[in-house]
Amino acid sequence: MASTPNGLAVEIVDRIAHVTLDRPERLNALSTGLIAELIEAFDRFSADDDVWAVLLTGRGERAFSAGIDLKEMNEADQSQRAPTLPMRGVQRNVFEVILECTKPVVAALNGVAVGGGCEVALACDIRFAADHVRIGLPEAKRGLGANFGCQLLPRLIPRGIAYELLYSGELISAEQAQRWGLVNRVMPADVLMEQATDFCRQLVANAPLTLRRYKAMIGKGAELPLAAALRLHVGPNPYHSEDRAEGVAAFLEKRPPVWQAR
Repeated sequence: MASTPNGLAVEIVDRIAHVTLDRPERLNALSTGLIAELIEAFDRFSADDDVWAVLLTGRGERAFSAGIDLKEMNEADQSQRAPTLPMRGVQRNVFEVILECTKPVVAALNGVAVGGGCEVALACDIRFAADHVRIGLPEAKRGLGANFGCQLLPRLIPRGIAYELLYSGELISAEQAQRWGLVNRVMPADVLMEQATDFCRQLVANAPLTLRRYKAMIGKGAELPLAAALRLHVGPNPYHSEDRAEGVAAFLEKRPPVWQAR
């Protein structure tokens, strides 16, 4: 799987888009070039009929991503270029683009996920972590803001714990992250990619329109009153789809269904 000069590798195999942050010498830090390519890739996945799920990881065992490239940020400061504010500028926010990808997104955390790297992980739907991983938002130690993390984190875990993580800026272990619900599964590093890939294969064996409907309904209904959320009609409609008829027929005929995503 070849990488771009900015350090992004993408390969689509059996309807799974394998995405790798490939800057191990910089702990897979998010440069402006890498961010731009991530935005383009995830925007493309939403419309790509060949992609039914996305698996995102980093190169090496040291880091999933160390976050925003602070060396690049310091160089911009030295040249007195004004930094781009969160949710401003000419391109979409990378965390928002990953969050809103219409396909299921699984993160395989192969190493530390800190700062913007943690926010990338939080933007994914499901997180698997190697047992040596540490995760957190140390922005309070750097004078940064964790704009995405401070909004999403208290939607995923109790508010008091979110305050603790944000205020302290300390990193937590994979086991602690699992106890708090920030990661789904923790496993030895040598089986991480195998298990994450197997899980994605399970996802693409299910009805694709149903999974996309789940993602849209959960994303748009989570903050609504239940009565309003039950009346949402977002994402593809599986009830009137060819796949729904195929799923019922396959069950009755005792055979695997052949999904068409329509």
